Amino acid sequence: MYNRSLRGQWKCSSKTMSTMCKRKQQEISQKDELQLLSKSELIEKIIQLEEKNKRLKAITDKKDKKSQLEDSFKSQKQFDFSKCNKRHILLKFYYLGWNYNGYVIQESIDNTIEQYLFAALTKSCCIESREKSNYHRCGRTDKGVSSFSQVISLDIRSKLNAEDQHKLDDELPYCKILNRLLPSNIRCIAWCPAPADFSARFNCKSRMYKYFFPRGNLNIVAMDKAVKYTIGEHDFRNICKMDVTNGVINYTRKIIDAKVCLYRKNFKNISEYDVCEMIITSQAFLWHQIRCLMGVLFLIGQGKEKPEIILDLLDTAKCPRKPQYNLAHAVPLNLWYCEYEAKEWYTDKAELMSTIKLLQKEWTLNTVKSVMVEDMLSDLEDGIDREDISCQVDLLLLGVQPKVYQPLMKRATCESLENRIKHFEEHKKKRKQ
Repeated sequence: MYNRSLRGQWKCSSKTMSTMCKRKQQEISQKDELQLLSKSELIEKIIQLEEKNKRLKAITDKKDKKSQLEDSFKSQKQFDFSKCNKRHILLKFYYLGWNYNGYVIQESIDNTIEQYLFAALTKSCCIESREKSNYHRCGRTDKGVSSFSQVISLDIRSKLNAEDQHKLDDELPYCKILNRLLPSNIRCIAWCPAPADFSARFNCKSRMYKYFFPRGNLNIVAMDKAVKYTIGEHDFRNICKMDVTNGVINYTRKIIDAKVCLYRKNFKNISEYDVCEMIITSQAFLWHQIRCLMGVLFLIGQGKEKPEIILDLLDTAKCPRKPQYNLAHAVPLNLWYCEYEAKEWYTDKAELMSTIKLLQKEWTLNTVKSVMVEDMLSDLEDGIDREDISCQVDLLLLGVQPKVYQPLMKRATCESLENRIKHFEEHKKKRKQ
């Protein structure tokens, strides 16, 4: 019996030893293989491994978020919405969108404003689900874009009977409830009662955007003259990103007002560091319309194009196909104001003070960083010809800048709108077949 057990133990230990030996041999062979690789091959291998790790992490993070959401939904099922009063409201909030992947929830993209908003609305039992909330949004901002006045409309839980819903002070503190669950850079600032059929999207009278930028070497007067040409009703197919695949075939929009002006002078009176803004108002905008417009305005401000190039781009007979040019950066863009007939906006003063303090913290940190960099620049630039170093705006015009500038009207052009529509229709027919 004793000998058998010893034999068994010896067999197990020998198996373990052989396994360990095999692993060590594999490790040695892998090391030998790696040593044979060139530097460029090793770099490529590291990049591939890092990409694989990123993909695995993204899959794991998505599963974790999904399980968290499922847990929150399970706890929410205990809440009986059939016994609740409801009301239709407008909800106004701001967000600093620099670190978000845009406003709208998308299947393949995480970290959007809507994602956090609906997580807060459902977790707080303000709504049962997005599908049952009669939800509309005023605008859909892209990745990196912010908003000071995004507005949504939805049916939301109320603690008041229908006849008492005019008593706004007695209603649920919607902003306070949601702000406790939202990230600190997304804040609800006001809400407003609205009729049941009122839509934040379709009942919006106008939308105003602001785009902030440094003066640098730009001619602000020329930019203002150019942007004024957009006022009125025009076909903007050459000053936007065409979105035919989503059914947008009409590119005529009416600009109510537009201007480029000084926002704030530099405290040391160095004009290159003045902050300027473009303010534009319309009932509706096209995809990337403002960033395309700013891309052209920067070229005008740099003296590479005349203000009248805007008229050429708006003339679809003269310019039937959009010339290829670069978008302006997303970070300076802000959906600043959405206009409605609704005037009875309700603000919780205590919650407003809390929100102001949060923004003050944001301002303090970013201003201190800005002043620190500005002070360093001031010392380094002392005694250097400013014309040689005035490149503050270069960052805001995306893409590679050519050494030799080619005028817009002589550049290669994109596919025409008519061809895009034709291809889209053919693709639709094939899918149906």
